Amino acid sequence: MSLVLDGAPASEGIVAGKVFLLHWGVPVVPHKTVEPAEVDAEIERFHEAREWAKERIRAVQGVTEERLGQVEARIFEPQLLMLDDPAVVDGAVRYIRENHLTAQRAFEWRMLELQAMWSRTSQPMVLDRLNDLEDLMIRVLHRLLGHHDPSDLAREPSGVIVVARNLTPSLTVHLNPEHVLGVATDQGTRTAHWAILARSLEIPAVVGLGTVSQRAREGQEVILDGRVGRVILDPDDRERAAYKRRRARLKDWEGEIAVIAEQESVTLDGQPVALRANLDLPVEVDQARSHGAMGIGLLRTEFLVVGRNTMPGEEEQYEAYRKVAEAFPEGAVYIRTFDLGGDKFPMFLHMPREENPFLGWRAIRVCLDEPELFRTQLRAILRATAHGDVRIMVPLVNDVDEVRQVRALLEEEEEGLRRDGIPFNSGYKLGVMIETPAAALDAAELVRHCDFFSIGTNDLVQYTLAVDRTNTRLAKLYNPFHPAVVRLLHQVARVSRAAGIEVSLCGELAANPLGTFLLLGLDIMALSMAWPSLPEIKKFVRDIRIEDARRAARSALAAPTSQDVVHCLVEGIGDSVDLTVFAGRWSLSLPQ
Repeated sequence: MSLVLDGAPASEGIVAGKVFLLHWGVPVVPHKTVEPAEVDAEIERFHEAREWAKERIRAVQGVTEERLGQVEARIFEPQLLMLDDPAVVDGAVRYIRENHLTAQRAFEWRMLELQAMWSRTSQPMVLDRLNDLEDLMIRVLHRLLGHHDPSDLAREPSGVIVVARNLTPSLTVHLNPEHVLGVATDQGTRTAHWAILARSLEIPAVVGLGTVSQRAREGQEVILDGRVGRVILDPDDRERAAYKRRRARLKDWEGEIAVIAEQESVTLDGQPVALRANLDLPVEVDQARSHGAMGIGLLRTEFLVVGRNTMPGEEEQYEAYRKVAEAFPEGAVYIRTFDLGGDKFPMFLHMPREENPFLGWRAIRVCLDEPELFRTQLRAILRATAHGDVRIMVPLVNDVDEVRQVRALLEEEEEGLRRDGIPFNSGYKLGVMIETPAAALDAAELVRHCDFFSIGTNDLVQYTLAVDRTNTRLAKLYNPFHPAVVRLLHQVARVSRAAGIEVSLCGELAANPLGTFLLLGLDIMALSMAWPSLPEIKKFVRDIRIEDARRAARSALAAPTSQDVVHCLVEGIGDSVDLTVFAGRWSLSLPQ
């Protein structure tokens, strides 16, 4: 009997293979002491292992920079800093000197103390730090114990899906995409350092599966869908058939990507639709262009602060933004200002202890409270406007006063650039992300202060339905087709249309064919999504009629339940598109 496990999508792709259980953990360290005369030698042995670990990490960092780029290589900086941190080094040395512990026992004790201290919070950025700490423990302890380096995966088999409790950055960068088809882990988040590397390596991954490492067996058949965050162990014939259909369709589309990328994004009855890409890293611009992106609807800028102990400088940010702007000389590039907090907190900010971090100090609230950080970013983005149609997008805005404050800061930074003789485009656009019911309901006021709206449905659904989108137990309740969500989308689209400003959507709903049909029916004609989804959505757009979508959307607005909304959309599409190929991916309960 098959077992379906739902987690969180971390890296896109759908694959099938055999389970490869990766036992990546801290080794057992026996409790031993040394004679007083051996203390100095034991301390020296600890320092030797520490220096060896630094050399190994620098080597991994070099390989990462060569394979993936400078931004990804920076992920290893926190580990290097930890190995020189007095809290780590002095504490371990003290245990050797005062308690006569062996180097491995003293190091383990000190790291366990730090682990316990940091574990008092569950915020993902701290979890990343714990992940880095565990990586160091494994590496240094294996060295001190005289064991083989566990990060050496040269003997990994081919055609496997790695299943583990968790991964670390140094381990992930050693994964060979020719051998490893995918990764499934009990723990982790999409923003974890190793997950960012997996995306760069284009290895599909699902995280937060809870107990997959305990339930899976070595060599067991498994299907992994990194687009929706699902793993199926021992799939049955129906699930295999659905997988094969999906893979066959994707393979067909992959063969047509170059052709589809060149085609117009227009419906059968002539309605143009702007399809843009969401980017996590500037290095993804080439894939976005090759998959037909007409611009960038969402450039997430958190890559500049993930794993950092210091704030990113203006020049570093400017170069990153310029790279993306120059890649799309004829398309708009929407740069989202730092969306920190919630599940993303850099180590250089003093992180508050919060019971509900997604309802706490995050996004624009953080930026307005940290003007040094925010001003530097705004100045860098302004400089990038000289290289293309760069637009500034502010996340989690609820109040017009927040927009006024951002405009005031921008005006001050503009004046500084003029004074310094640095070029920028004074005609740039400033807009906000509509991510809360408050923003959607207050759209008529916000629109007076904005040049565009961008709807972030990932958060809008979460806040409207009071459902944590990272909680796998509540996955069935996280429903973008809920009537309340549909009506909020309609409200924002109606206000934007009346004011004559563009409204776009950059949430995961845009990559869902039914979602696309609904959004076009609501007259939201600019959609942004992860670049792998662009070809199939463009093909879908080219197979439908805008009048059918509008008619279906009118019916959906009057529908009393989510199922009724879906029924209206499916009926509206009719026979023009075979939706069964999408049903498994989106967990759609299609009407019979």
